[in-house]
Amino acid sequence: MTSETPVVHTVVKVGGGLLAKAGAFELVIEALTAFRAGRRLLVLPGGGPFADAVRQMFKRIKIGEDAAHWMAVLGMDQYAHALAARLPDAALVDGDGAIAAALQANRLPVLAPYRWLRAADPLPHSWEVTSDSIAAWLAGRLGARRIVLLKPAHAGPNKLVDAYFLRTLPHGVEHLIVTADDLGQLDVALREDPPPDQHTRGGRHTRGGRGGRRAG
Repeated sequence: MTSETPVVHTVVKVGGGLLAKAGAFELVIEALTAFRAGRRLLVLPGGGPFADAVRQMFKRIKIGEDAAHWMAVLGMDQYAHALAARLPDAALVDGDGAIAAALQANRLPVLAPYRWLRAADPLPHSWEVTSDSIAAWLAGRLGARRIVLLKPAHAGPNKLVDAYFLRTLPHGVEHLIVTADDLGQLDVALREDPPPDQHTRGGRHTRGGRGGRRAG
């Protein structure tokens, strides 16, 4: 799906860390509901508490990075079910054909990524790879023009995205961060016309960084 007019314009990663910030999940649901109309979006879940549980197992019972990688991706599937249950007109999808069908039916696709990622296996099985990098890979596969990362709050300059994100990001794809404290800017971040400048108050280009939670 790399035609001049892509089926998906923007991949929106809903960070799992939002579940740990009081009220943030509800605000994100409200903002996505308000601003999705007429836009070609794909929602990708982070890992959040599901990936955190895998991290604890990795440390305690030495399951190895291969098992931890796939368990964390399965955690993203769990979060996808929660998002699809709460977003109006959402469709839980697991591949590009289902994404296109959902958008054609004017529904909001929410990706449970395990099946697609297991078949393609495109990324290292490493703690440097989180759902940020998965979003970048998906943007390339779908020919998307932009990635919007919804996060609880801006971290320090070295922790905006995972360490592998910029290596995975396709050339020419915009990447912006919108925080739970500034979701009014999501409307600007999701627009499909070229922005007048490259920075917005609530969503800004990232500069890369070093690791964080897997499938964060």
